[in-house]
Amino acid sequence: MKTLKDKNILQKTISLKYIFIISIFFLSEVVCAQTKARIIGIKDGDTVTALLEGDIQKTLRLAEVDCPESGQPFGKNAKEFTSGEIFGKDIVFYETDQDRYGRTIAKIYYDSGKYLSEEIIKSGLGWWYHQYSKNTQLGKLQEAAKFNGLGLWQDKNAISPYEWRKLNKLKNQKDEY
Repeated sequence: MKTLKDKNILQKTISLKYIFIISIFFLSEVVCAQTKARIIGIKDGDTVTALLEGDIQKTLRLAEVDCPESGQPFGKNAKEFTSGEIFGKDIVFYETDQDRYGRTIAKIYYDSGKYLSEEIIKSGLGWWYHQYSKNTQLGKLQEAAKFNGLGLWQDKNAISPYEWRKLNKLKNQKDEY
């Protein structure tokens, strides 16, 4: 005859087994989500083209950072920085999402663990995309770059790409009338 104590032990054992199985499942998802590639194109500071196994090309939009647009001040600098860091290199990326244009949002790592979005923000060539990031360390790096006047922070009136796109859209609408 099983006692109440025996039943509790059995329930705890079963619960622990389920937790273990679920943990293994999620761990395997994280490990398998990494993809190796070579960077073969730089579209702008935060968008690159990766060559995957089987000669498949994939556009990657960097997670957690928003770089100046091509026609915006420091846009060319951001593109050159990204190119200098990863063009022609083997990288590892982790897909985090997909944007409205169908691009894969990805965290890109290179040179034995450097995180590209972090390097861009640290150099003052991109904004921490806080709306889509929980990594507050990136916000601290942005504040340090701003304090030290690095990159785009040389301009005391720097406008984020989001605001710049909005202003240009309004300007273009006025030009149409």
